[in-house]
Amino acid sequence: MNKLSPLLYACFFTVFSANCLAEGKILATPGVSQIEGSGGGGIVPWAQLAGYATEESISISAACSRVTVKDFSLNSCGVQANLYDKIELSYAKQTFEVTPLKLDLKQTIIGAKINLFGDLVYSTLPQVSLGIQSKQLKTSDIAFALGAEKDSGTDVYLAASKLHLGFINGYNWLWNITARHTKSNQIGLLGFGGANENKKIQLEASTAVLLNRHLAVGVEFRQKPDNLNLGEDHWKDVFVAWFPNKHFSVTLAYVDLGRIAAIDKQTGWYLSTMWYL
Repeated sequence: MNKLSPLLYACFFTVFSANCLAEGKILATPGVSQIEGSGGGGIVPWAQLAGYATEESISISAACSRVTVKDFSLNSCGVQANLYDKIELSYAKQTFEVTPLKLDLKQTIIGAKINLFGDLVYSTLPQVSLGIQSKQLKTSDIAFALGAEKDSGTDVYLAASKLHLGFINGYNWLWNITARHTKSNQIGLLGFGGANENKKIQLEASTAVLLNRHLAVGVEFRQKPDNLNLGEDHWKDVFVAWFPNKHFSVTLAYVDLGRIAAIDKQTGWYLSTMWYL
């Protein structure tokens, strides 16, 4: 990122002035950074908040991700602040490279998430969180040409996550289900709304098995609206995430993004690195 928003400066100042670098959670339980900046999987936000903060501490994390498919690529970098494991604040900046047109689309996303109830590990009920992602498309000409109504929009989602210790032959098993209210076209990179706008609630899901303390494998699915009537497909991935310690993680995934802007068979790879304080 060339410029950090005032939100990012506030997050850094809060964390370091308080001198509270947090390491309280079990390794890998916060997940990684989702491409829109929220804590979770690669394409789906989860109920758990980013970072290793506890109820008595604050943490901050940062991540950069790249998705490369046949005709497009997406670069996303962002930061997250976890305030006492109750509130998550996030910021992400995206650049979407349209290879056939030699064109870049840019979007910024400011997010927030609040832990409503439950705990990922220790409660009988799953952890449930409510999140919001406010999106601003900086390059709107293509979106409007394709029939989008707006160049900004807000997604609201409700997520439930649970980690079951030793559930599958002694391995820990995690699942997440997210319901999202959205008008975003290709997560906002092609604007918001359109002539074919109808179903607004989209379902998303993730599941993973932790093979050991440091390694997780899993799959994700993200339902998406087809507001522009271009045959926008749902997203899927298969991922491997490595957590060598509580300060760094790497995620590699095979992604199937289906049809993007009426161009079929957009499959490829996702790579993300994340740093935790």
